[in-house]
Amino acid sequence: MEIIISSNTSKPIYEQITSQIKAQIMNGTLRTGDSIPSMRSLAKSLHVSVITVQRAYEELQRDGFIETTVGRGSFVAAQNQSFYQEEQQRQAEEHLLAAVEIARTSGISLSKLVELLTMFYQEEE
Repeated sequence: MEIIISSNTSKPIYEQITSQIKAQIMNGTLRTGDSIPSMRSLAKSLHVSVITVQRAYEELQRDGFIETTVGRGSFVAAQNQSFYQEEQQRQAEEHLLAAVEIARTSGISLSKLVELLTMFYQEEE
């Protein structure tokens, strides 16, 4: 499992860990039942505090991405496809909200924003 921590972002380290593990689960790199490194092991390899990794793991567990068993470790939780789709939709909504805020402050019209979204969406089809 590869996680890259960037110091050139305002995003906290635990959020960087959380989002990268979620992405690896959603794209199939990590599958149901796969083990993930222990908190100490991951903290050591990333050169961060165990508390930082613990916070990331707690968030992943709360959101249903991993299950932790005392003495056995942490594993990718079994999830259904609708759960992943909901998470991906939530991420898309966050990005769209950011785009809307940029458009509002820059004076870009809603029709232009819709035109851009339509253009980018059709490029993928």
